[in-house]
Amino acid sequence: MTAAAAALTLLMPASSTPAPGSPGIGDAYFPNAGNGGYDVAHYDVALTYAGPKTGAVDATVAITAKATQDLSAFDLDFRGPEIVSVAVDGRPARHARAGQELTVTPAFPLQEGRTFTAVVRYSGTPRPLQSPAFGTYGWVPSKDGAVVVAEPDGAPTWLPVNDHPRDKATYAFRVTVPKGLRALANGRPGEPVTGAGKATGGKALTSGAALLGGEAGTGGETATYTWAEESPMASYLAMVAIGRFRVRETTVSGIPVITAVDAKYKASAKTLEDRTVKALTWASSVFGPYPFATAGGIVADTRLDYALETQERPVYSGFVPGEAFVVHEMAHQWFGNSVGLREWRDVWLNEGFATYAEWLWRERTTRDSAKKIFKRYYAQRADSPVFAPPPGDPGAADLFGFSVYVRGAMCLEALRERVGDRTFFQVLRTWAESRRGSSATTEEFVAHAERTSGRRLGPLFDAWLKGRGKPKKW
Repeated sequence: MTAAAAALTLLMPASSTPAPGSPGIGDAYFPNAGNGGYDVAHYDVALTYAGPKTGAVDATVAITAKATQDLSAFDLDFRGPEIVSVAVDGRPARHARAGQELTVTPAFPLQEGRTFTAVVRYSGTPRPLQSPAFGTYGWVPSKDGAVVVAEPDGAPTWLPVNDHPRDKATYAFRVTVPKGLRALANGRPGEPVTGAGKATGGKALTSGAALLGGEAGTGGETATYTWAEESPMASYLAMVAIGRFRVRETTVSGIPVITAVDAKYKASAKTLEDRTVKALTWASSVFGPYPFATAGGIVADTRLDYALETQERPVYSGFVPGEAFVVHEMAHQWFGNSVGLREWRDVWLNEGFATYAEWLWRERTTRDSAKKIFKRYYAQRADSPVFAPPPGDPGAADLFGFSVYVRGAMCLEALRERVGDRTFFQVLRTWAESRRGSSATTEEFVAHAERTSGRRLGPLFDAWLKGRGKPKKW
């Protein structure tokens, strides 16, 4: 043992024995997702993209975290390219990879309560994940760039990360791309900076001033774009989109609304902006004040044909969304993003709520109503995919099954009919406000609804979220 190590050991409590953090956070659906032993506060992401010909990336990610136990080592989730180096608090750290686990062993143990910074550098071409249940996701190449759509566990394709929704953090992005391309991400933008010569990689940001000022890469004709997500965000909601985008910006009640469409969809740039503004205005009137600093949306040139509610700026992959589609993704900003998940099995708190928002959107014109939509679905046969599996615990393979969306929304309509409109909308608004920026469970929502309404509601939620087949009594 070196003298420095011996001195550090003397500072540890006598009863303390440093141990590795667990390689999973404990989620039943994704046992390897997330990690134990620390809590992340912030990610600084400095990324240089070489261009669509190779798709190569040089990245430096600085992770600021607090140890929640005495740590001899800790894991990050990472499936991305080759690691160049790892350091903890400025000292080189040993590292090893096995599957999605990147195990980091710092030069000295980390005492419980200590804030530390791990810096991971990597270089290569990130690849998306392919799954029968979830399709193509993660870092996804496009014709002229790439886009990140990472739900549920695709963030490690491009980020060394504690990849579970319950460990939210703030993010800073600095993305350098060949001139002619744009880079978008979550949060507030800084001023873009152009550079001469060929980009050769980045370095971690260290302050808000550095972020907002931007910094061009060395060499090359490049443009560097900086973004700051200042609200806590789950890792699957972190997003970078690179391409030949047409960007528009407006404001709604002082909130910047930044929308972008790939050049392929340039004729629809104003349409996306208008629909986003309309959805934001309506949703704020129903669910309460918008929970983030900016809003918007991105239409990317990918052939995924689905959308993801990436925080503040949803991604529509390969299509221009209709109004109801935008409403769904906008509702997620309250339900799923601001109020996030503690366990993946509770995903109906995201998807059931956003689907019900679509029903409310249709109801506003009086030509239809959530009650009528409920009745049409309820008239289907008991073996319809509307009713199975139960949305309160659908299983990992059916995480985004039809019943999670529709039967989850039907549960909310059943609640509305039980407690009445005034109380029901009070439940939604106070849930969004009281849990803002945090993670929550179904049990906590049931308790909240019971407190707010003064009614016993457990049997209703059990029938709609846990019962097999078509609910008959609730």
